[in-house]
Amino acid sequence: MNEYDVASETGAGGEIPDLGVSTIPAVLDRAVALYGDREAFVGDGIRLTFTELAAEVDRVAKALLTAGVDTGDRVGIWGPNSLRWLLGALATYRIGATVVPINTRFKGSEAAYVLRTAGARLLLTVTDFLDTNYPALLTDENAVGTLQSIVVMSGEPGTHNSWTGFVEAGQAVADHEVTTRAAAVAPDDLSDIMFTSGTTGQPKGAMLTHAATVRGFDAWATVVGLRDTDRYLIVNPFFHTFGLKAGIVSALIKGATIVPLKMFDVRAAMQLIEDEQISMLPGPPSIYQTMLDHPDVASFDLSSLRLAVTGAAPVSVELVRRMREELHFETVVTGYGLTESTGIITMCRHADPDETISQTSGRAIPGMEVRLVDDDGNDVAVGTPGEVLARGYTIMRGYFANPQATAEAIDADGWLATGDVAVGDELGYIQITDRKKDMFIMGGFNAYPAEIERSLSAYPGVSQVAVIGVADHRMGEVGKAFIVPKPGAQIVADDVISWCRATMANYKVPRFVEVLEAMPMNASGKILKFELRDRTT
Repeated sequence: MNEYDVASETGAGGEIPDLGVSTIPAVLDRAVALYGDREAFVGDGIRLTFTELAAEVDRVAKALLTAGVDTGDRVGIWGPNSLRWLLGALATYRIGATVVPINTRFKGSEAAYVLRTAGARLLLTVTDFLDTNYPALLTDENAVGTLQSIVVMSGEPGTHNSWTGFVEAGQAVADHEVTTRAAAVAPDDLSDIMFTSGTTGQPKGAMLTHAATVRGFDAWATVVGLRDTDRYLIVNPFFHTFGLKAGIVSALIKGATIVPLKMFDVRAAMQLIEDEQISMLPGPPSIYQTMLDHPDVASFDLSSLRLAVTGAAPVSVELVRRMREELHFETVVTGYGLTESTGIITMCRHADPDETISQTSGRAIPGMEVRLVDDDGNDVAVGTPGEVLARGYTIMRGYFANPQATAEAIDADGWLATGDVAVGDELGYIQITDRKKDMFIMGGFNAYPAEIERSLSAYPGVSQVAVIGVADHRMGEVGKAFIVPKPGAQIVADDVISWCRATMANYKVPRFVEVLEAMPMNASGKILKFELRDRTT
C-alpha cells in the first residue's frame, strides 16, 4: 500500500486512520504524490491535473511573497467560487499566512469591518460579480485599517493591481523560497480567520488551524465516503467552511475533482452534472428541493449522482426519499457544525435509516465529544432538550483579538457553548430543536435576528422591531420582521424590504414584514418571540 493511502472505512474503534499529514500545504503535496496526473480542477474554461494545480498555486505564492505578505499576515478574499479564489487561498496557506474569507453578499461596511478587524494586509477581490465592483464599495468612510494592496482577480482593475500583473511580478522568486515557507507551516498555525455574526455585538473572527482542518475534513470525507473517482460540484461558497473545507480541502485529501459553481442556478447545475458526470453534490436542502421542483429536471441526465451531504436546515423524510429515487443518490447523509467548530461536530452514517438522516444531525465524529446541558450546565436526560456543548480538536482557538468573547464561548475545560438546543437519544444522535440565540438559517446561511434588528432600528419611523425565522419550502427558513411604528409614522412593508436589500446582505433581508400596534412582552419588558412565532404557524 502506498504510504499516503487512507482506508475508506474507520478503524475497529471508530477512529479515522492517521492521514500522515497535518497542514494544508502538506495535503497539496500529498495530492500531487498520489493523484498527480488525474484531473483536479474543472472550471473557468480550464482543466488542471493535481500536478498542474500545485504549480499554479506556487506561482501565486511567489506573487504573495513579492507583495510582502509575511508569515502570519492575513489575506482577505472577497469573490465568488473560481480557480483564482482557490489558488489565492492555497497559496496563502502555502506561505504560512492566514486566509480571511469574505461573504460575497456583504455590503462595503460589512466587508470593511472584517478587513479592519482581522488586520488584513492584502485583498484579493473582483469587480465583475453580479454587476458589483467590490473595491468600489470600500469607500473612504469605510477605512480598512492595515490593508496595503488590492488585487483584482477578475474584471477591470481600475487603479488596483490586475491578477496577471500581480502573478507575473512574483516569478523572479526562487522555487525554494516557497517550499521552505510551506515546510515551516506548523499544524497549530492559523489557517483561517472566518467571521461569524453573533446575536449581540459585532461579527467575530473564529481562529481555525491547519491541524483541525485537515483532521476534521479527512474524518468528514471518510465518513461520507468521498472517493478519488468522485467529481465534486461545489455550489457551497468558498467563503464558507462548507465550500472551503468540506469542498476544496476534502477534495484534495481524497483526490476528487473540483468543479466549482459561482452561484447556484438550477439549470446550470443540472447541465454541469450531466456534462461533467458529477457524482458528489453537497449543499443545503434547498438546492435539492429546487432541482426536484424544476419542470425540466427529467430532461437532464443526473444518473452519475452518487453522494449527497446536507444539513443547515430541516430535511424531510420525503425529501431524502425523493433524492434517492428521483435524483439517483446512493448515499444521503446529514451533519451539524458551526464556524467555531471548523464546520464539523456530528454526522450521520451511511447505514442510518432515512428517518434518522431526516430527523437528526447524527452523532459526534471520531475524536469529538458532545454534551446536552440545562441552563445550570448540568447534563440533561435522554429525550430532554439541552444546549449543545462540543469539545475536541475541531474547536476554534478563539475569537481573533477578542478574549472576552472567547471566554464567554469556551469554558475552562474546553467546552464550546454552541447556543443550539437539541434532544439526544441513547446512541448519541442529536436532533436540533431550537436555536438558543434565535439564529435562523436561510438557504444555508446563518442569519442572526439581533444583528438584523439592529440594522432595522435605523429605518425611519421604527419604534420597536423583532425578527424571527419562518419556514420556507425552498430556502428552509427566511426572516420575518415585526415592526411597531413611532407615533404618527407610516411603515410600508415593501419599502422596508427594499431598504434592507440596499443596506444588508440579502440572506439577512426579511422576506416578510408585519406592522403591529404593540409587541407581546413579559413583565420585564422582554419581547415574547414565541408569541410572534405562534402568529406565523
